[in-house]
Amino acid sequence: MKLKYFGTDGIRGRVGGDLLSPEFVRRAGYGVAAFLRKHNKAKPITVVIGRDTRASGEELEMLLSEGFCKDHIHVIRLGVVPTPGVAMSLRDLHADLGVAITASHNPSHDNGLKFFDNRGLKFSAGAEAEIEQFIDSVDVAPADHCLNCGHDYDGSAFYVNVLRSLMHQGCLKGWKVVIDTANGATAATTPKVFSHYGAEVIQLGGEPDGLNINDGVGSEHPDKLAAAVLEHGANLGIAHDGDGDRLVVCDEKGHVVHGDQLLGILGLYGIKTGRLRKKTLVATVHSNMGLDRAMMQAGGKVIRVDVGDRNVLHCMLENDYNFGGESSGHMIFRDYSVAGDGLLAAIQLVGLLLETKSPLSELAATVELFPQATQNLKVAVKIPLAECPELSRVMATLETELAGKGRILVRYSGTEPKLRLLAEAETEALAQDAIDRLVAAAGKDLEVV
Repeated sequence: MKLKYFGTDGIRGRVGGDLLSPEFVRRAGYGVAAFLRKHNKAKPITVVIGRDTRASGEELEMLLSEGFCKDHIHVIRLGVVPTPGVAMSLRDLHADLGVAITASHNPSHDNGLKFFDNRGLKFSAGAEAEIEQFIDSVDVAPADHCLNCGHDYDGSAFYVNVLRSLMHQGCLKGWKVVIDTANGATAATTPKVFSHYGAEVIQLGGEPDGLNINDGVGSEHPDKLAAAVLEHGANLGIAHDGDGDRLVVCDEKGHVVHGDQLLGILGLYGIKTGRLRKKTLVATVHSNMGLDRAMMQAGGKVIRVDVGDRNVLHCMLENDYNFGGESSGHMIFRDYSVAGDGLLAAIQLVGLLLETKSPLSELAATVELFPQATQNLKVAVKIPLAECPELSRVMATLETELAGKGRILVRYSGTEPKLRLLAEAETEALAQDAIDRLVAAAGKDLEVV
């Protein structure tokens, strides 16, 4: 379903542009309010709103709240808080909707709106389509200051207290941990939790000024994290993105651990301890086949879904699985939360390291990833793959040849006129050969520019 405003993770764009203009954000507030009224006719309605550290956050919060206030919907302002803290707070406060004002790992000139329902779940595509209809059709009153229809609540303090309770105070005494908080929403929360655990915290990206979120720091720039781990002789390096729903880690040797290796470490430990329900890990089509092999050798399996943590969670809920994630660092521990949570993931990893008494570098070596080859081809027209005879033939041949020892992934970009090709195999030579054959076949069926 192609939506007008919603992307794979809420509404996101450049502040002041067509999508994040003041007029649109005001209209979105009125539209979402109308959506809530339709589905909550017989009860008072409460909305919680949190934001990251972007300079535009407070204005967007005010614009969005206007529509809620006009419709007498109570707004609880959480302040600066990680996105998973919004989902957690709304459930604790029995709210009907949660909004995180953030553009995640994007630069400061972008911002966005992530919506959560009363269960803390991201809205389905069907609900997003209905909200879009309300946004386009609702009557918006003349611009006015936000009415006094809500109150402030320290969402950050609540989130920190919940996460602190997951391990004993002082359990990391003697540890050094480098934490890169991307000058974002976790700048206060993650260091507070690790300090409570007794770790000596060396913080990067901990001085947000509204404009420096994700600017050369955070999960998109793990090289600085790795260098700091080596410089300080730290046990571990942890990095988040701007809104705190991702985790990237660095081992004690200064090596960044691949996201699929991290999923594998946690999944394998879940099998060993009996904590991984149905011995199944949910991942996306982007995850490396080495993850599948490691899980299979331990008696488990990997279920794959389309890209997006919403798809991961939907599969988990539908099939009663309790752990899944993406190689980008989004991880969901359903026994604790239904939201991707970088700090929660870090705590789960540290708990594993304490229990096994093993260094992270040693555990990462147990999940051996397959070599990959990739190619992006710019095309004049996105002809459906089923209508590309030569490419379809080569894809079918490769799938047969690589069965059990590799895989291919062929798809169009959702935002650009590009065909994305990926091949994984037991050897680099096999992966490169597969990519070369896919590129040649695509050139016969498509106009590559």
